[in-house]
Amino acid sequence: MQRFTIQVETDGNNAIVNLQPELSGRLRDLKGAGLMSLFVVGSTAALTTLEYETGLVKHDLPNALQRLVPDDARYEHEATWNDDNGHSHIRAALVGASLCIPFENGRLLTGEYQQVVLIDFDTRPRRRTVIVTLLP
Repeated sequence: MQRFTIQVETDGNNAIVNLQPELSGRLRDLKGAGLMSLFVVGSTAALTTLEYETGLVKHDLPNALQRLVPDDARYEHEATWNDDNGHSHIRAALVGASLCIPFENGRLLTGEYQQVVLIDFDTRPRRRTVIVTLLP
């Protein structure tokens, strides 16, 4: 087993960061097959896979999430803690904090147009930590 972390600075507010280049670089010299487990620390960020292209990243996914979990709705979390990120917690919970992806001979076994991304739903810039564990 190997473990490493990735640190990501974001602007928050649905920022989507492509982790695929760094993950691929970390695997480049590995032989054999295994699983890559990823976990983002924090309750207002999530991990998923998508086609990392401008229309989806900047418009379609944020717009879909806005329709599902509007940022201007009333949230008890905000009333309890006197903050503005109740929607951020719900969006992160729906998308999820972890992923597990197979790899083989130095390459993630994702689709041609499938990239691993971090989405930061918080309402302010954040430094995010992704814990990556490689299991043979």
